[in-house]
Amino acid sequence: MSSPDAAAPRARRPRGEVRLTIALWLALVTVAVPLLRVVGAGPWLAAVLLLPAVLLTAGFVLRRLRVPAVAVTLVELALWVGAVTALFFPSASLLGVVPTGDALTDAVAAVQVAANEINVGVAPIAPTAPVSFLIVAALGLLTIALDHVVLTARMPLLAGTALVIVWIIPAISVPADVDVLAFVLLAAALLYLVRAETRTREAPAMAAQAGGVTTIAATIGAVAIVGALMIGAAIPAPSAVVVGSGQAATIDPSLDLGDDLRAPGDTPVLTMHTDASAPPNLRVTTLSIFDGEVWQPDRSRSVSLTDEGLEPVVVADGIRVTEYRTSVDVADLSTPFLPIPYPAIEVSGLEGVWRAVPYSRTILTSESNAQGQSYDVISHVPRPTLEQIRSAPAVLEQSRIDVSSLPEGAPEIITRLAHEVTADQATAYDKLVALQTWFRGPEFTYSLDAPVDEGFDDAGVDAVAAFLDERSGYCVHFAGSFALMARALGMPSRVVVGFLPGAYTGEAVDDERVVEVTTAQLHAWPEVYFDGIGWVPFEPTKSLGTATRFFSASTPVDDAGQDVTGATPTPLPTASSTPTAADVPDDPASQGSTGAAMTLDVRPYLFGLLFALLLAAAPAAGAAMRRRALRDRRTVDAAWRLVQDAAIDVGAPVPAAESPRAFGARLSAVHGAPTAAMSRLVAAVEQASYAGGRGAPASRDLDAVMKDAAAVRAGMLATLDAGDRVRAVALPRSLVVRPGSAFADRGATA
Repeated sequence: MSSPDAAAPRARRPRGEVRLTIALWLALVTVAVPLLRVVGAGPWLAAVLLLPAVLLTAGFVLRRLRVPAVAVTLVELALWVGAVTALFFPSASLLGVVPTGDALTDAVAAVQVAANEINVGVAPIAPTAPVSFLIVAALGLLTIALDHVVLTARMPLLAGTALVIVWIIPAISVPADVDVLAFVLLAAALLYLVRAETRTREAPAMAAQAGGVTTIAATIGAVAIVGALMIGAAIPAPSAVVVGSGQAATIDPSLDLGDDLRAPGDTPVLTMHTDASAPPNLRVTTLSIFDGEVWQPDRSRSVSLTDEGLEPVVVADGIRVTEYRTSVDVADLSTPFLPIPYPAIEVSGLEGVWRAVPYSRTILTSESNAQGQSYDVISHVPRPTLEQIRSAPAVLEQSRIDVSSLPEGAPEIITRLAHEVTADQATAYDKLVALQTWFRGPEFTYSLDAPVDEGFDDAGVDAVAAFLDERSGYCVHFAGSFALMARALGMPSRVVVGFLPGAYTGEAVDDERVVEVTTAQLHAWPEVYFDGIGWVPFEPTKSLGTATRFFSASTPVDDAGQDVTGATPTPLPTASSTPTAADVPDDPASQGSTGAAMTLDVRPYLFGLLFALLLAAAPAAGAAMRRRALRDRRTVDAAWRLVQDAAIDVGAPVPAAESPRAFGARLSAVHGAPTAAMSRLVAAVEQASYAGGRGAPASRDLDAVMKDAAAVRAGMLATLDAGDRVRAVALPRSLVVRPGSAFADRGATA
């Protein structure tokens, strides 16, 4: 008599929860692995390992104590709040774990800062406290949600779908080759999760029969993972797309400028006026990282422009530094990057939240836009004499970014020509001037009609080698080749993307002539670092800009600006002079930009969301198709199979040894099957089974049998609570469990 009582607790507390909890923790950890492609390694990794473990352990213990599911989730949420507060906001909390209003304010600010750093940063971004908080907090919430989905609702496939979506986000955000190791870890973890949940449904006597279900679980999991991986690989990276009326231009902060430069039209984008003797170049971003294929924007931290701002310019003793003030009005340029002169030390008048990148002195935002902005820039320009720059070595000590090395396998022509052109020069500066003169000389021509179909628009080492052989191209080729040849000579270099100065409009503001910059001035140029001076721009592009030259201290010049050091006045480098008619290429109109507003292409994310919805709906759709096929057969056997599948979906045992009459009576008594419909179905099954062909019902009777089967299914579903009903419809067990099998017999009595 004690056997049923002893069995009851085991029925209420499913077996294998320890294994299932561990499986979920492993799955959550593997999902965090691809984040290393987006965020650099840091203390957040330890939190990613520990916080899910703590939350899942708490949930396991509470369920063992028979705590209701809602209370388990609430306790986990309280633990999550306390842990996150202790880790990131202890000084703004009570006892280090209870958040106060200040802690909530700090948390909101941290989310905003982290979102900004992720949006404007280049992967892998620095693991700052706000970014770490966002990752750890989000993974904690995901843990709580999946703990309920897997341990309480027993829906591992739904949890697997969520985990796959989270896993492929880094692949969308940071396009790269498939991380095979991360994929294998995810696949193994999800298969183990599905198998662990399946084993909780097994009775001890069924262990020998579990191989078939293991195979089914593995197949489902593998199909889901491989499908997600293929879809993720096919999703294009988010990119800027052209929309709108064509009144605002965009700028691509990379060296992929070929299409923009060849686009027809010339759109005015901004105006500026300055107290400098010549209007400056306006930089958008700098590209220091080169892997042999592409130049990438600097992977450097950004700081709040309002709170921290830009650092002062530091030069060696005796180097003159002059302050210039430039006012910029952006009219029709839609970009999160702010065009500014270099080296800026202060930017004022901006609307919205803007951040500064100290390494490159560039300004960007994720919450605003350059279009419509009016701002003033103070720049401190080092102005060494010819003697000073000749004596300065072109070296950069203690740089965390490699700006001096050529990539492995670089074509020999780059190094050979670099040494040949500069063979007669002694100093770093003279070598660079020789390179600049060579590029701007008669051997090269400026052309936008390079062989694009042969990859000439590319900025990789092969394209550079082709350019040095053909000696015809545009600013991308001149700038990239100059930078690589400088590195071949052992000098640190990088490439800048921005705008050349435009033409004077004839207007003046505060006695300063106004310059209009158009899309025709979209440009790229190289910079080389000199110790004690900083980054010095050069202009190798044939027929564009003005070549960089420094002059002796004894050469008289027209001075401008205000000195911020006591050194003797010397000439300003002329790399930023206004182009003359002779400096303009043969077809300036061909340098126009797209001339349209930029927005984020949300199609990849919508595609991913659509795939997730389709994946989640697949089980229910498969079951619906199966029911439709059974109804179309219009037989008693098909109607009875509909009832058996419905019983499996609602969790009722369907043993092979039980008679139809006993089975029907149990479904009516325990699982809410309508008695009348169930009795008619049982009678039809018995008649078809024992009366042979003489008992075959007429066609109109078959219609009634199928209706009774549908009524039985609807009645059993109606007795379930909302959550169980959704689970029975969305994840029908009858797709993988067959009537009379070991799993269909679960819970049946002898």
